[in-house]
This record gives sequence, C-alpha cells and structure tokens, in this order.
Amino acid sequence: MDTTPFYGLGVPLHPYNFKDQNRAIRHYVEYMLIRTQSMFEYEGLPDTIPKRALETYLQMNGLVCVFEHEGSLYCSFGGWGGEPDAYYIPTKFVVANPYLNVFKTFTVGEDCVIIRNDSLYKGLRPLFQRYATQMATNDVSMQIADINSRILALIDAPDDKTRESAERYLDKIMKGDLGVIGSNAFLEGIRTQPYANGTHSQLITSLIELQQYLKASWYNELGLQANYNMKREAINSNESQLNEDALIPLIDDMLACREEGLEQIRELFGTEISVSYGSAWEDNEIETEAMLESLDGSEDPEQSDGSEDPEQSDEPEDTDQADGMDLEQALDDLEESVEEVIDLVQEESDPDEERLS
Repeated sequence: MDTTPFYGLGVPLHPYNFKDQNRAIRHYVEYMLIRTQSMFEYEGLPDTIPKRALETYLQMNGLVCVFEHEGSLYCSFGGWGGEPDAYYIPTKFVVANPYLNVFKTFTVGEDCVIIRNDSLYKGLRPLFQRYATQMATNDVSMQIADINSRILALIDAPDDKTRESAERYLDKIMKGDLGVIGSNAFLEGIRTQPYANGTHSQLITSLIELQQYLKASWYNELGLQANYNMKREAINSNESQLNEDALIPLIDDMLACREEGLEQIRELFGTEISVSYGSAWEDNEIETEAMLESLDGSEDPEQSDGSEDPEQSDEPEDTDQADGMDLEQALDDLEESVEEVIDLVQEESDPDEERLS
C-alpha cells in the first residue's frame, strides 16, 4: 500500500472502510458539526470562552454552564444536581474541571448560568446520530451494489487448467490489457451465466435517491434549504419552496434560547454578549425579511394607513362616467339602426299595396 505523505502533511491516504460503520457515523457527525459551527455569530464573547467550545457543548450536550473563576468567565459541561424547582428542573449544576482546579456544585441563577441549546435541552446529537446512521448504512448498500455491477456474468470452469486460464484472462482485463484466448478448449470448457440485469441499475438509482433524501432532510432539519424532490424532471419554483416554512422553527428556538441565556449572563455577571445568525442561516433570514418587506409594500394604501389616495379615488368616478357615455352612444346608434330598418320595410311594402289595389 502506498504510504507517500499527502502534500507533505505526513498523513498517508488509505481506502475508506465502509464496513466500519461506527467510524463512518462519527465522521458524518463531525463534518456536520464543522458546518453548524457557523450557524451563530457572537459579539462580546470573552476570550476565555471560545466560540468553538461554546457551540460544541451546546449542540452535543444540549446545555452549557457559564461560571466565573478568578475574575473571568468560563463555560463547561457537567451534570445536574440538587433539588428540583416547582417545574422539576434541577437547581444545582456540578462542574469538574481539573485544569482550572474547579470541582464545585454551582447554584443555577446565583453563581452560574445555564444556556440551553433548545427548549428541551436535547441538543443536536440525537438528530445527527439518526441521519448519520442511515447514511452510513446506505453507503454500505451503495458500495455492495457498485461492486456487484462489475459482474456481468458468472464463469464456470470444469477443471483447474481452464480456471487458471480464465483468471489470467480476467486479470489482464482488470489491468487494462486486452486478453487473448488462444485455444478452442478454453472456449469449449467454460460456461457463463448472465448475472447483471436491468433491475440492478434501478437499485443503484434508488440508493442514490435515498442518500440524496437523507442528506437534504438533515439540512432541512437545521434550517437550510436542500431539494430532495424525487421527480426525474424539471421542477417549478413552487415545488422547490414547499418546505420553507418547516426550516425555521428549530433554529429560531435555538436562537431564542441562546439570547435568553446571554441576557441572564448580562444580569448576573454584567457582561454584554449578543448572538445572531451567521453564514447561510443569516442569508436565509435576510431573504425572508426582504420578502416580508416586499409583501408589506404591495399592500393597498387605504388598508395600510386608513387614508385614500386622491388620484385613486377619482379613477372610479371617471370610469363610471365614461361607461355611461358609451352606453348612451350605443343606444342612439341602435335607435337609428331600427328606424332605418323600419323605413326600408315600408318602402318595400308600398309597391305591393298599389299592385293589389
């Protein structure tokens, strides 16, 4: 196996082991955590609380404890303790940090603040594990289907000599050489049975669609638009925006919980910290606000401020007046036409009356 360092980094590249699903799941979760690190942006965060640590604790553990130590703020994970309050939420939090030499049970709201990732302290770990497990399992299925697609036919050899000849022939084909069959005995000795069929390619397509669906659903859960429409044709804008309303609630709840925790930090420790959406999540918020502003701007002026636009109020009157004039003119034209028809009928009937007399 080639162990040449990759671009001088000293890290050799090896084939990925799809069968090691625990490793594959961990990689999926870690790469998604890298992406979600840019979900929120903070201003005023102390140097002793790195954003990476704060967001990792929140997203993976569902909460983080912020406490003061030697005049500086720190964040840490830990465990609940103490008696619950009236809503059965624990009132103590236990922190053990050997580096800071902090082994203490804090009282929530008195000497520490608990920031929640979401309303139920769930975090993103269960969500990440579910989608990562499904995608890792589907990776194995796709690899098996991909390998099986190479087998177009099964070769049956009656003896060892014929089998060795068949293996040499396939080995040359695998290396890119043109294999040559030099005896009729080889052709007469082996038998082939078709293996691949049309349903195999359909299976690969279905697995790819499943992978696309899982990945898009994972992004949608995190508030990012990703299309997983299974139509094998072009889709219109309405179809591509069907799930936009489902993107917002979870990340809005996560932002609200962070804002609430930072407000408690300001009240308890006097440190001003603000949080907002970042990266693609900020772009989505800007687009949503722009769309709402365009809808507000398109409202009827009479409905928005209760006043009438003089120019618009005159238009209906002018229209009614014009319609009335058109109607009178049409009646006059109709009356003249009727009189002409009556005169014509009378002129044609006069000679007949004279002839009869």
